[in-house]
Amino acid sequence: MPLLQSIVHRLDPTLDGERLTLTAAPPSEQAHTSDDSVMASLVGALNDTYNTKPKGWGRFAEEGDLAGPLAMWLRDYLAGDKSFDELSVALAERLAKQLQEQLSVSGYLVISHQRQGDTETLLFALVHQREGIGINDDHHAVPAAQLNTSQLTLAARINLTQWQSDAPNAQYVSFLKDRGGKKLAEGLVALLGMEEGVDAPAETRTLLKAFSDYVEKEDYDDEVSREKTDTLVDYANEQLRRGEPMTLEELSGLVDEQQPKAFYDHIRNADYGLSPEIPPDKRTLSQFRRFTGRAGGVSISFDSHLLGSSIEYDAAQDRLIIKQVPKQLKEQLTKKD
Repeated sequence: MPLLQSIVHRLDPTLDGERLTLTAAPPSEQAHTSDDSVMASLVGALNDTYNTKPKGWGRFAEEGDLAGPLAMWLRDYLAGDKSFDELSVALAERLAKQLQEQLSVSGYLVISHQRQGDTETLLFALVHQREGIGINDDHHAVPAAQLNTSQLTLAARINLTQWQSDAPNAQYVSFLKDRGGKKLAEGLVALLGMEEGVDAPAETRTLLKAFSDYVEKEDYDDEVSREKTDTLVDYANEQLRRGEPMTLEELSGLVDEQQPKAFYDHIRNADYGLSPEIPPDKRTLSQFRRFTGRAGGVSISFDSHLLGSSIEYDAAQDRLIIKQVPKQLKEQLTKKD
């Protein structure tokens, strides 16, 4: 991933603990470029961690109380009217002001402009330093400070290419949204000047439900069902690794190469209300697996998340207990001659 520009500032609480202060990178250290291999490795590690974390998604608010100056600063930067240094300092100052009551966010603020393929993104992440142990030139153990790139509590990324394309309803802004960091997430939304859109966990769950319905409707055998499930999960995990959303049309083509529009048409015809692009949610995907079995005229297929709730397996009696019988099946069972 080529690194076009990057910089590191520092945020610290004041001695009285009432606000955050910014220590900007000195002029001689500003604007690292792709020639800095160590910085490129740092940004790469931050992207890898960011991709695996729960995130909120949305787009810049164009007007109203949610709108902020970041979108304008980015336009000026991309147009060449504002330097990367100026952009980064403005962003860091706004962050310090916006999160002045969240003193735990002190640390190193890494801001980078990067390109992967045809896509350019802006990432900023607050990284904490931890004490470790290293070995010096005399082979003695010495204290060695390290950046903890595997644990992020505050970070956001803007897909600049998607934003500039002005695609309707595109979700080009993402930010960390951990359950325990509600105030930080709210502060990031205000900082970014964005309006939230897609609910990644809910959309991912709905997509998996649509897929399960599709597999059941098509009545695939066990082997084909497993292959298509693996295809969906592999695609979702690849998009997760790259930090990009799943595209329904692209996924449909992968699920059924012979009928590349079949799954997409199923989603649209059944009106699941899914967005054309869905940010994959790692936690939801990790819980998804499909159990299937067929023997003696009995065919059973269900999602793994139902096991233990509406479906129970009694291993001692070798019985499968269905607590919530599907409506269509119930109607057939209760229908009188």
